[in-house]
Amino acid sequence: MTATALRHDWTMEEARALFGLPFNDLVFRAQAVHREHFDPNEVQVSTLLSIKTGACPEDCKYCPQSGHYNTGLEKEKLLEIEKVLEEAKAARDKGASRFCMGAAWRSPSKKDMPYVVDMVRQVKSLGLETCMTLGMLEENQARELADAGLDYYNHNLDTSEKYYSHIITTRSYQDRLDTLENVRNAGMKVCCGGIMGMGEDLDDRAGLLVQLANLPHHPESVPVNMLVKVPGTPMENVEDLDPFDFIRTLAVARIMMPASHVRLSAGREDMNDQMQALCFLAGANSIFYGEKLLTTANPEADADRELFRRLGIRPEMREQACSEQDAEEAIVEAVEYEQTRHMFYDATRESA
Repeated sequence: MTATALRHDWTMEEARALFGLPFNDLVFRAQAVHREHFDPNEVQVSTLLSIKTGACPEDCKYCPQSGHYNTGLEKEKLLEIEKVLEEAKAARDKGASRFCMGAAWRSPSKKDMPYVVDMVRQVKSLGLETCMTLGMLEENQARELADAGLDYYNHNLDTSEKYYSHIITTRSYQDRLDTLENVRNAGMKVCCGGIMGMGEDLDDRAGLLVQLANLPHHPESVPVNMLVKVPGTPMENVEDLDPFDFIRTLAVARIMMPASHVRLSAGREDMNDQMQALCFLAGANSIFYGEKLLTTANPEADADRELFRRLGIRPEMREQACSEQDAEEAIVEAVEYEQTRHMFYDATRESA
């Protein structure tokens, strides 16, 4: 069977048509596409640590770390490398394959760069994939992180270009696109998605996915977040998003970016097991694992392990489709992996 082609010419009309499909038809189509590129019963597992919390100069209306809002968040300085390594080792021991580090900055300062570069090198030495989100990056900063071995850089677009000014005014949409270009040109993989439930309409969700899918290379990881309404932020009283609309967004992302890992990200604390199962069925195959996503709650690791057990899901032990250039080889590798699956440790099993 020929795998679904990777496209970069999606139109808004096509995206709207996907969102308009009957729910069962959309999820069935997304699952069929998913199975062409991934093992349907494997989910990539990451752990996220805030390495510098609060006092961010940006005014993102959803974010408790913004210095513009009083959310009661305790501000913290940049974590010492020893503490970061301790957290990384704990994440690895609980089954995470990727360790993500986030700092509440507009962009990293010159004096902070040596510390984050050293963090990358040392976390990578533990055998983990590395990811960082540090705000905007200039070309030289992206190259420095890439040279240190950073695997992924996260920089979300958040929403459509049309709705963007309703969410943030302190940096432009083009600023975000420029950072993504700098990251890609430096040779790192891109982690980029958005947040659902911020008062956007269907066209905004479709517009975000069209923007992502029409980048020169699809993001290797596409986080789909559900807004966590934090008291003190301008979004604290926004109307709840229909869970089916959220699952539809995951399914459309899977269809439009077939070889990307689609991450079920923030908001899982408010999802029951049945909703999460539908998200996996719709093509989500990556999660954050652990008790906290930067500053908001996340299901505890043991609960995730139990959910995986009930659904027959295994943590993914390695990348299956690293980039579009590798997609064809990755499919061949996936076949070989099927034949050697028994050789890999299953982190969902209880230890003897």
